[in-house]
Amino acid sequence: MISHRSKRFRRALAVAALAALPMAMVAQSAPTSKKTSAASENYASRWDIFTGYSYLAPHGTVNTPTATPGVSVPLNYSSINLGAIGSVAYYFNRYIGGQIEYANHPDGPGDGAQDIGGGLIARYPTGNMTPFVHGLIGAVRLGGPNDPPADLWHGYTWGPALTVGGGLDYETPLLNHHLALRIFQADYQYYHANFGPAPQVGGRANVNAARLSAGLVFHVGSIAPPPPVTLACSANPQSVFPGEKITITGTVGNLNPKENVLYNWSGNGVSGSGNTATVDTTNLAPGSYTAKGTVKEGKKGKEGLKPWQTADCSANFTVKEFEPPTISCSANPTTIKPGQTSTITCDAVSPQNRPLTYSYKASAGTVSGSGNTAEYSSAGAPTGAVEITGTVNDDKGHSASANTTLNIVAPPPPPQPKTQALCSLTFSNDKRRPTRVDNEAKACLDQVALDLKQQADAKAVLVGNSNAKEKALEARQEKRHARNKRVKVENFAGQRAVNAKQYLVTDQGIDASRISVASGTDDSQTVQDYLVPAGANFSNDVQGTTPVDESTVTPQTRKPLPMRHHTKHHSTK
Repeated sequence: MISHRSKRFRRALAVAALAALPMAMVAQSAPTSKKTSAASENYASRWDIFTGYSYLAPHGTVNTPTATPGVSVPLNYSSINLGAIGSVAYYFNRYIGGQIEYANHPDGPGDGAQDIGGGLIARYPTGNMTPFVHGLIGAVRLGGPNDPPADLWHGYTWGPALTVGGGLDYETPLLNHHLALRIFQADYQYYHANFGPAPQVGGRANVNAARLSAGLVFHVGSIAPPPPVTLACSANPQSVFPGEKITITGTVGNLNPKENVLYNWSGNGVSGSGNTATVDTTNLAPGSYTAKGTVKEGKKGKEGLKPWQTADCSANFTVKEFEPPTISCSANPTTIKPGQTSTITCDAVSPQNRPLTYSYKASAGTVSGSGNTAEYSSAGAPTGAVEITGTVNDDKGHSASANTTLNIVAPPPPPQPKTQALCSLTFSNDKRRPTRVDNEAKACLDQVALDLKQQADAKAVLVGNSNAKEKALEARQEKRHARNKRVKVENFAGQRAVNAKQYLVTDQGIDASRISVASGTDDSQTVQDYLVPAGANFSNDVQGTTPVDESTVTPQTRKPLPMRHHTKHHSTK
């Protein structure tokens, strides 16, 4: 079926070409006078009404569902040799217009295409020949394809349609140049239709169609506009300060002296009638502005209805801004102590000598003054840099600011208290009781107690140490303790510190909360005493100590040794 359509399409195209040949020959051989030629060359219609014959060659396949589930029959469209077409085009100017077109291509029941669309058309009148192109969008009422042997046919349904094409008109002198022959119009069309689902005959159609048409064109109205009106604007002066006036002048050309003329002016501060206007810049902010003018001619009450009867112009002008003031500030002195004051001086200048007012603010403290000098007070301000800002304003709303900096310095803070090392207790004298506080140790601890009493906010830290032999013994005891929890582990270093603390608490009456005990890493049988003043940090001052758990290391009672009887010694070898 496709090959048949292609053959029909080629035959129709050949027929259209043969039909156009005599028309072209007539157009070339027909004698014309200069007047007729000039008239046809300058002529351009306002309305074009076309009617004629149309041939349609659609190309598309519809996969048509049948009553058998999953089975569809592909049906192809065939060309339609007989059709009619008509259109109406309205031209906005000599070349561009809008068009509405209707075409009908019937081909039996349930098979055919009717489409209607609208869009733009463009033409180029050249003597007796006027080529044109157009693009339309609209709708199609599409029927078919059908397959009588299978009793399958598609009823008419609506869908979208697109048309793109062009053609050639031959302008005749008939009806005073109001009749033309459309030698040919060739269009590409796209149709889409949805015939619905099964069990009815359904499917979707996407049709690419070629359409050839020819016929008569009737011209109605004419487009022969006179030279358009022109308008040029100028501003004098082009740059002013606020409050100064500007004159806008419009120069018009190609006016018809028989027509009425209207002027209109618009823009910020622009007012006027006739060909001049004025600009009041009193309330305009500085910047660039545009004054717009419009002139219209025509019959009274109908001015500017036609495109050539109106013209616009614009003139630019600038409102200059008053120059802002400038300011610089300084402080004297620039370094003060807390509670002291400094004098702030700001020098400001207005280029146009506008009246000035001053204000001040500070990042800390207070500053007071309304003229070009002010006094800064550092009361309540922290030490460090203080930024002071002076601002000047003129009567036009302009302002300027400047900063100056001063420093508030304070006496250096007192040095951070440090931990003080006091006397040291030695426990190597009593071999049998190596953790006992003896009389020699008491003398040192009495001095520690005196220091604590004299400095009620101070504390003491007692750091006990053990020698290598004791550390080895503790290590062995810990191993045995891991196997037998009843084995006692002796903490020689911690025991010495706890015993020394016990003496200070019970014998010297020092509050136990003021005394801390720790073990150190020295290889010795000693206790090092430290005085920690308020504000000092023992952990930072003395490194390498470990606090003693006083819940597991308790003070030992100071008991004298039992009397020994020196009888007979037996040596064991």
